Amino acid sequence: MSVVLRGVTVVDPRNGTLAEGKDVLIEGDRISAVAPAGSLAAGEVVNGAGGFVVPGFVDMHAHAMENKDPSGTLALMLAHGITGFRQMSGSDRILRMGPLPADAPAMLARPGDLLTPFTAGSADKAVATVRHQHELGADFVKSVMTPASVFAAAQAEANRLGIPLLGHLPLKADVARVCGDGMRSIEHLGAGVGLLACCSSEQATVEAGLAQQRDISIPPVLQPLVAPLFKRVLKRIVVNPLLMVRQPEVDIYEQAAQSFDEDAAATVASMLKASGTWQVPTLIRAKTMQLCSDPAFGKDPDLRYMAPAALKAWNKAAAKFGSLPDATRQTFALTNAVMMRLVKVLDDHGVPMLTGSDACGAAWVVPGASLHAEFDELARAGISPLRVLQMTTSDAADFLGRSDLGSVEAGRQADLVVLGANPLESVASLHAVTGVVRAGRWYDVDALTGLRERVAAARSAA
Repeated sequence: MSVVLRGVTVVDPRNGTLAEGKDVLIEGDRISAVAPAGSLAAGEVVNGAGGFVVPGFVDMHAHAMENKDPSGTLALMLAHGITGFRQMSGSDRILRMGPLPADAPAMLARPGDLLTPFTAGSADKAVATVRHQHELGADFVKSVMTPASVFAAAQAEANRLGIPLLGHLPLKADVARVCGDGMRSIEHLGAGVGLLACCSSEQATVEAGLAQQRDISIPPVLQPLVAPLFKRVLKRIVVNPLLMVRQPEVDIYEQAAQSFDEDAAATVASMLKASGTWQVPTLIRAKTMQLCSDPAFGKDPDLRYMAPAALKAWNKAAAKFGSLPDATRQTFALTNAVMMRLVKVLDDHGVPMLTGSDACGAAWVVPGASLHAEFDELARAGISPLRVLQMTTSDAADFLGRSDLGSVEAGRQADLVVLGANPLESVASLHAVTGVVRAGRWYDVDALTGLRERVAAARSAA
C-alpha cells in the first residue's frame, strides 16, 4: 500500500533548509517521490499541513535487546520517533538474530560479547575474540574495562580485519594514541573520568592518580568460570556505576573537574577531529548517574512504562546515592556540569557527535523518552537545534555508512518523523511527534499513543 504525506515541509538536516508545500510519496519501504503538494496520489493520503518531515531518529547507544522480551522497549522507542538504533551489547545469539518484528525500530548495528577482562584477559585472547566476532558478522567490537595493553592488540587486529573497535576508553590509555590507532567512537565521553583527565590544567597529576588504579585481572584458568557471574553482576552495576566508586577515585573526579581547562579541552577536540573519532556523550546517562538521588527522577510520569523490578532497583540505587557523603555528591554534580562544558567545546571545534540514551538498565533512563531527554541535555549544553537534529539523523547515517538513511529524498528508506513544529527553531520541537513512518508503515498520533498504552498495561499487570 502507498502513502502520501500531503502538504508538509521537508527538512534537510544536512544543510538546515526547509522545502515547504511538498508531498512525500511512500511506496513499500521506500520514498518514491518528493514533489509539490497535491501532485502525487496514493492509496492513503495523510493531511500533513503544518507538519515538518525529518528522517527518523536514531538512538546510537541503546541496549534494547537486553531483556528476554524486548517488545515493550522497542514499541516505546518507536512511539517516540526512534526508527533505528545501534545495539551496544551483544552475544552470538544477537549476532545470529534476524529482522525484528513489527512495531519496532531497525537494529542498525550490533556487536558480539563485550570486550572485557574476561573475553580479553590477554592480548592473544583479545585478538581471538575480535576474530570470532568478525567471523560471525558483528558490525563492531565494543570494549569495556579493557586494559590499555590488551586494547592495543585488539585494535590492531580490528584494523587488520576492517571491523570498528569502539566503546569506553581504557583506564590508563594515552587518548591521542588510542584515537590515532583508529578507535571509531568514544562512548560517555570515555566513561568514568575519561576525557576529563586530558582536559585538565593538572593533567599529569590526574593521570598519575589514574595510574594508581588497578586494572581488573583474572587468571586465565578462572576466566571461563567467572565470566557468567560477571555478566550477572554487571547488570546490577550498570544501574549506577558511581555507587562502586571508592574515595581515591572520587578525589580524582574532583581534581579533574575542578581543574577543567577549556584551552586544554580545545586541544583534545582538535585531536579528536583530526583522528576522526566520534563522540556519543549520552549526557542523560551522565545526569541520571551523577544526580541519581534528585527527587525529580522519581516523579517522572514515564516511569509507568517500566517493570516493577526495574523501578525497585532504581529507587534502591537512588537511596544509596543519597546516603553518600555530601562532598561526594557535590563532586559528581560538578563533574556533570563540567561534562556539559566539554560537549560544547567539542561541538565548537567540529568533533563529530551522535545522540544516544544508554537505555536499558541504567537508573531513570526510560526507553524512547530518554533520547528526547538527551536532546534537552544537549540543548542545555549549548548545542544548536540543527546540530541536535543532525546528530540523531544525518550524522548517524554517515557514521553507519547508510546512504539510504538520513534525508528525506526519493530512494531513501521510508523511516520518517512528522513534527508539529519547526525543529530548526527549537530542540523542543523534536518532542512534538505527530506521526511516524517506519519501513513505509504510517503511525498517526492515536497509533503512537496505543503503543505506549499497550506497554503501560503490560507493566501494570506484571
